[in-house]
Amino acid sequence: MEELLRLLAEGAPGSELARAAGEDAVARDLALRIRAGIDASKKREAELSALVDVARELASARDPGGVLDTIVHRARTLLGADVAYLTLYDEARGDTYMRATDGSVSAAFQQVRLPLGAGLGGLVAETHKPYWTADYPADQRFRHTSHIDHAVGEEGLVAILGTPLIVDGAFVGVLFASNRTRRPFSREEVSLLGSLAALAAVTIVQVRAAAETAAALDQLSEAHAGTEHAAAAHDRFADIVLSGGDVDAIAAALAELLDVWVVLVDAVGNELAVAGSPDRSAVPWQESESGRLTRIGDCWVVAATAKRERLGALVIGGVDDLSGADQRIVERAAVVTALVLLFRRQAAEQAQRAQADLLSDVLSGNADARALTDRLRLLSPSRRHDHLVVAVCRGDHSAVRARMPAPLESRLVLSGPYAGDLVLLLAAPDPVSAARGLADVAKRTGVTIAVTGPVAWGAPLVEAHRQAARLTTTMVRLGRGGESATPDDLGVAGLVGAGEVDVRAHVEHVLGSVLQYDAQRGTDLVGTLQAYFAAGQSPTRAATALHIHPNTVQQRLDRISALLGDGWQQPDRALDLQVALRLHAALG
Repeated sequence: MEELLRLLAEGAPGSELARAAGEDAVARDLALRIRAGIDASKKREAELSALVDVARELASARDPGGVLDTIVHRARTLLGADVAYLTLYDEARGDTYMRATDGSVSAAFQQVRLPLGAGLGGLVAETHKPYWTADYPADQRFRHTSHIDHAVGEEGLVAILGTPLIVDGAFVGVLFASNRTRRPFSREEVSLLGSLAALAAVTIVQVRAAAETAAALDQLSEAHAGTEHAAAAHDRFADIVLSGGDVDAIAAALAELLDVWVVLVDAVGNELAVAGSPDRSAVPWQESESGRLTRIGDCWVVAATAKRERLGALVIGGVDDLSGADQRIVERAAVVTALVLLFRRQAAEQAQRAQADLLSDVLSGNADARALTDRLRLLSPSRRHDHLVVAVCRGDHSAVRARMPAPLESRLVLSGPYAGDLVLLLAAPDPVSAARGLADVAKRTGVTIAVTGPVAWGAPLVEAHRQAARLTTTMVRLGRGGESATPDDLGVAGLVGAGEVDVRAHVEHVLGSVLQYDAQRGTDLVGTLQAYFAAGQSPTRAATALHIHPNTVQQRLDRISALLGDGWQQPDRALDLQVALRLHAALG
């Protein structure tokens, strides 16, 4: 046994483990299972690390062709495939065409086009779902065509796995991994290629947007290439966009180029960026009617418009006049600003959708747990996921997002709509602090918020969400809409329908201040409360039962009021206290 443990620690192969076990079949099987578990764990860790490396590599890519080559090379390496390739969707022709390959030797294969529904790749493109086969030539699930079969046969491919590239609901293309010999693909490999495809699809769209921005800048440069000043402005704006700069950098560059002050406002007049020292009293917050620069008072204004949507306006001041070339530079800056604003909004919407999709998969309880964990680590790599509280918000979702306090915003792990509610997953040690932080949000927006937890990532979240959803319904029925509460805050009503109740925690929540006072001072306020309720809330009868003066009872009740707060004798609070007292007595 010691020899087996030593070999396991040294990472010995299965053959050496079997030899060391000798005739002991039980020890041999156990050692081989442990070895297989260690190997599987190392493989998952390597795959996750590889995906992170891929994300980093793709994020730094700028050339569209280089991005596609990186994607197929990484796909081939990660899955250990003979050939990896990528097709892109041609909207005009309604098919997909080969765009990048790694490991391919056939010229015919590298130029093949796949009609929707034809072959494995055409079926993936038509259904937007992954498909795989261990033996494509013999697999009759797919519609074979002579053209496709000839290309596949010339390349010598047998086993093929294809998964769609989809961003924002739009189909981009298909990513493939294939072998020249028969090979079954595991669910883990399908999931791994799907994760890579998700990263690749987002990167392709981002690089396309950057390329379109660069192309737009090139067109503007050609139209206004009359002066070196315009060329310098073009290069400056292009560098800002391609290096990932935001609207602040564009405003600062424009202010420096023209020696002016610049204010960028959104569609309703909120400041998004400021450069220089603007005279805000002279800033006209209304926008111009078109993308052409317009003089308004002492300022110049041009709308920042993309896809016929007005996203904001650039306001220029601090100069008496602008030359024709300078006016074109300002208009060019407005176009670039609009593209950056649009791209920033699309990126934020894509991130929100990715979070909402993951949250929906988690709460449905039907998705693969390991795949969900991998997706969470990619979306939220720096957040701890061992203590999560679930907040179900019923009402205006946008109002909750707009008024989320900064401390809770920093703890937000995932958020999104589910079953008609807005669901928040927060990295918080307990639901009480989270509910307290959301209380002002509920009060200001009229949204009803129920908070449960804490629970670990994965399956426990399903029941925590169901409990929070039931609690939200209960709050609305009890007329407590526009509040933020935990199950304990609702007393008896909060216990009804709970999947699991921590009785001691509930008693502590209701009676904690009184129990602590008794423990510290050796008093018996809890006994006084029990006698008071047993006497029908009559201080005189309670005094008789306790064999003390009524004034003493009243003094104790005053102390209890100071500890519990006003209103504890009202019917709802009184019922909660009586239940907590009985539970406390039952716990001994």
